[in-house]
Amino acid sequence: MTTDPAAPKPLAANEGIKTASHHLRGNLKTEFADTTTATVSADSEQLIKFHGTYQQDDRDQRIALRKAGKDKAYSFMLRVRLPGGKATPQQWLVLDQLATELASPSLRLTTRQTFQFHGVLKGNMKPLIQGMHKVLLDSIAACGDVNRNVMGPVNPEQSAVQELVYQDAKNWSDYSLPKTRAYHEIWLDEELVAGGEPEREPMYGSTYLPRKFKTGFAVPPSNDIDVYSQDLGYIAVIENDQLIGYNVTVGGGLGMSHGNEETFPRIADTLGFITRDNVNKIGEAVLTTQRDNGDRTNRKHARLKYTIEDKGIEWFKAEVERRSGVTFAPAKTAVFTTIQDQHGWHKNADGSWFYGLHILSGRIVDRANWAMKTALREIAQMHRGDFRLTPSQNLTISGVSEAEKPVIEAILARYGLDNENAQSGLRLNALSCVALPTCGLALAESERALPDILARFETVLDEAGLHDDAISLRVTGCPNGCARPYLAEIGFVGKAPGKYAFYLGAAYNGTRLNRLVSPSITIDDAVKMLEPVIKRYAKERNEGEKFGDFCERTIMPADATTHKVGTGGLAPVPAPKPAAPAV
Repeated sequence: MTTDPAAPKPLAANEGIKTASHHLRGNLKTEFADTTTATVSADSEQLIKFHGTYQQDDRDQRIALRKAGKDKAYSFMLRVRLPGGKATPQQWLVLDQLATELASPSLRLTTRQTFQFHGVLKGNMKPLIQGMHKVLLDSIAACGDVNRNVMGPVNPEQSAVQELVYQDAKNWSDYSLPKTRAYHEIWLDEELVAGGEPEREPMYGSTYLPRKFKTGFAVPPSNDIDVYSQDLGYIAVIENDQLIGYNVTVGGGLGMSHGNEETFPRIADTLGFITRDNVNKIGEAVLTTQRDNGDRTNRKHARLKYTIEDKGIEWFKAEVERRSGVTFAPAKTAVFTTIQDQHGWHKNADGSWFYGLHILSGRIVDRANWAMKTALREIAQMHRGDFRLTPSQNLTISGVSEAEKPVIEAILARYGLDNENAQSGLRLNALSCVALPTCGLALAESERALPDILARFETVLDEAGLHDDAISLRVTGCPNGCARPYLAEIGFVGKAPGKYAFYLGAAYNGTRLNRLVSPSITIDDAVKMLEPVIKRYAKERNEGEKFGDFCERTIMPADATTHKVGTGGLAPVPAPKPAAPAV
């Protein structure tokens, strides 16, 4: 029997799970109340993502536990919803305590400006969420097929413009939240109201989005959020120190699968300019267009970037204008020059101070001779401003008064956290994902390998006189792109234990993807390969030329542009879309 090619494809399994879940309730309440098992069912494992959590296990223990005839060491990761990365000192102290008592006990700052708890046992999940709720924090829509944590300006106190952009980011986050009360019923013991109006999801419908959806707000000249990697991006347009609106970008996304040339990283297209009052209208129109047209049969082809690739950007723009009632004006000039966080002490426009603290891989934990967690707890106990999480896994102690500044300086010095100026430019621009041992998708080390990777490259850079040069290096344990490796000047993507796909040549400011240099390489061989390139860069670069641009100009093969990023350079395909314009 032959299959009719015109017949509709069967929906992905997740679509049926969502449809049957009664707006994300499923059987979660019953399953998490049952502490006789450490896990949840396969269907529930998919649903819990909408509540901000993933089921994981400690892969370091797998072999020993299997030999002992025991089950895997299961636990859960919980991600906080924190638009723009803003947390109060009170919230910080509660999260610190919850991590100590109910999780790994570290806190981790993610590349999407929020916190993650790791090692949460099944029976601790509800107390953890209820503890967060007491300080007005939640994990709603931090994962799942919805608009996830919204990224925004790190230090709104720096200017009135940045404060307005932060407010727009937070407003979009609140506006795009799922309306279901499932989270409140399951975790916060809210009673389901009987006989009321049927629950509706006006923006998401009963099956939500085909895949995850990410939004970010950028304020030039900083592209710290990598706006062109977002499904939906808003680039602030500033004239005469006033925020007049945003250039809107759509269709960015960095996930791919090794060996699957139908999957690839993509930088976003620019739709045009809108005024501030249309942010939510455009956001809803973009989201619902993807809801109604995204691929629900193949989850590897379900992100917005593939919808736009298939249907074309002009069709997509017209559909967004039709649904929103807003006509895009031509995009305005907005130039990006950097992605690096501001480290050390800086003064804000309102007279307050902030301190940018580098935290490698965002891991906040006490180690021997390095009590980061304790130091930040002491600061939180006396601080009256805010903590701001950055897209580069760092932390800003914000809103510091003149009276507080010497006290915080003394705490930082006592714990050895006052050496921002000694960090290399490479280290300050490095990112990694969690990877092993907890991420089930990891093929190679990332966070645990990053210190050694940096040390090896720093030796070469120091010898070349490039210690302070800002060069972006990013490493991930798999090709899904959580640490945005395809926008790094030097990118490593896990392929197998000790082996990585090796990428070079992205634009430092996040406007051009890098390209594959080797489909599988060890770190040792990558350092050997790059050492002469780095030495050439030190001697031969043009004035102001960044490392990625130098690589693109001097060492990339002439025919490399005939291959999509992510194909391994093996299969000829149409040339990739040009780099995003500086708008």
